[in-house]
Amino acid sequence: MKIAVASGKGGTGKTLISTNLFHVIQQLGDPVELIDCDAEEPNTRQFIKGKVNDEEMVTQRIPVIDKASCTFCGKCQEYCHYNAIIVLPDIRHVQVIEELCHDCGACSYACHAGAISERVKSIGSITNYETALGGFLTESQIDIGIYSPVPVIQKAIHSAAENSFVILDAPPGTSCPFIATVSEADFIVLVTEPTPFGLHDLQLSVHVLKELQKPFGVIVNRAGLGDDKLYHYLKENNISLLADIPFDRQVAHTYSCGNLITDESSKYKELFLHLYDTLKKQAQHD
Repeated sequence: MKIAVASGKGGTGKTLISTNLFHVIQQLGDPVELIDCDAEEPNTRQFIKGKVNDEEMVTQRIPVIDKASCTFCGKCQEYCHYNAIIVLPDIRHVQVIEELCHDCGACSYACHAGAISERVKSIGSITNYETALGGFLTESQIDIGIYSPVPVIQKAIHSAAENSFVILDAPPGTSCPFIATVSEADFIVLVTEPTPFGLHDLQLSVHVLKELQKPFGVIVNRAGLGDDKLYHYLKENNISLLADIPFDRQVAHTYSCGNLITDESSKYKELFLHLYDTLKKQAQHD
């Protein structure tokens, strides 16, 4: 079972939810894995400590075009759906734009002159950690200057054990990295806050998940901070409210110190245990 914890904007509390949910599950002794899918800025290791089990480099194949063999027919440019190849036959120029390449191999297929070979380029890494309680944390991390984190995210997700409760800590926003994460999940937890910005970005996330036909529910973080418009929206659209996390100074202080609120408060530990039960029932129902 894979649960994605996501939001339409940064700073709503995805990592707060992901790390504390992971922690209470591993304390129960249930098999659980947390995958940090925010490959551009992973931060779950600030809260979850463990020893390195394995580290794997993620690579991509980049086309290399031999100009001496190239006929400048333009077929490679025509077959490339990502506009990663430029061919100028009049001046006999051909160029690969590495940042736009998606490693699909279409250019190699299109080239009948045999002018295209491939080289391997590192685009990121996946590191797996085991905690003292037997849980597993997988961190995805792209290399500096890499255009898209999607291949690294996908590889991290596919490395998850099949018999675990898997928590995907999604990247913020609703662009390709978000979609790459939530499309792999059985159920999505959208984290928001009761503010105008929170409601606006929640609506964007809801629209995307409905297009993807993915089941989801909402956690309201910093409850009590803003107004009731968010709750009216949830009720009007028949969206399940999974939990309220209060606007609490203790939570903010604990989080800022890199600690877990479920270790410091029995009230919050019970809240996250109840959330775990709710998610298991919700996902099985959907």
